Amino acid sequence: MWKRTLNMAGIFLLSCAAGCSQQQSDRHLNSSPTPSPAVERQTSAIPVFDGDRAFSYLLKQTSFGPRNPNSRGHNACRAYLAEALRLAADEVRYQEFTADGYDGEILHLTNIIAAFRPELKTRILLCAHWDTRPRAERDEHPQLREQPILGANDAASGVAVLLELAALMKSNPPAVGVDIVLFDGEDYGKEQDHQLYLIGSRYFARHKQPDYVPRFGILLDMVGDTFLELPREMHSVRFAPDVVSMVWSAARELGVTQFVDADGEEILDDHVPLNEAGIKTIDIIDFNYPDQSHRYWHTHQDIPENCSSESLRAVGTVLTHVVYRQRL
Repeated sequence: MWKRTLNMAGIFLLSCAAGCSQQQSDRHLNSSPTPSPAVERQTSAIPVFDGDRAFSYLLKQTSFGPRNPNSRGHNACRAYLAEALRLAADEVRYQEFTADGYDGEILHLTNIIAAFRPELKTRILLCAHWDTRPRAERDEHPQLREQPILGANDAASGVAVLLELAALMKSNPPAVGVDIVLFDGEDYGKEQDHQLYLIGSRYFARHKQPDYVPRFGILLDMVGDTFLELPREMHSVRFAPDVVSMVWSAARELGVTQFVDADGEEILDDHVPLNEAGIKTIDIIDFNYPDQSHRYWHTHQDIPENCSSESLRAVGTVLTHVVYRQRL
């Protein structure tokens, strides 16, 4: 993601001039039998989100090393994420595509899409990006700035929360349909080159079915910071104020103090192309990692030791309550 302070006119110029291939391959990885319509799977109890188990998902992702496109870690993690979701979801598919990278590189990218209760028309969208940055230009050591980062917080943390929620929905299905989308290619671009950020979410937004309009979307990005503080992201406030209010109100009701009652910054992130495509989506993000004076963002300090299971638990608990309070 990238900090954004320009006006909205600049946002709508981001129509993916990144050279994304028009050749798409949606490959279904599993297709569980559709439940009998006679069995209406409603739930009154809200399951408990396990922050420690979510942290284990973060550690598993980082065990593959950097997951920047075309790398060995990227390929290994893709298989792991698809399998983890296949064990929980009713349907899982790859949305495979290519994009033009720097110096003639062809990026082989995959959005991973999991559907829970696909028979239901009333749906919500939960998402995160799963790729990591191929360079560390913010690192204090110049000799390390061209090396890819491990990306424990950016972006294993958001994916970890969604994997734990997927496990909960497997054993205790929610009342509405839920789609989890893990975007690829979010963090590829060089600083200020906004056309090569958000590659996967732009592709997803351009290729979604016209009638796919979930009730709302929630994007998780950088939610594992040990010193987690989550102000309201300002594009979210502009695009989907009702969803922001719902989420922050749930956090306040639950006593989850990491969601702070304050306005944050505008962040160019995967929720922007989703909103432009008509899916009102908010971004839950702590851009100050760990704080305003010390930054691990886009450095080699983005490691598990600077993340926390308690932070994942805080975000996951609020998200779980939001999901399970939805009704048809």
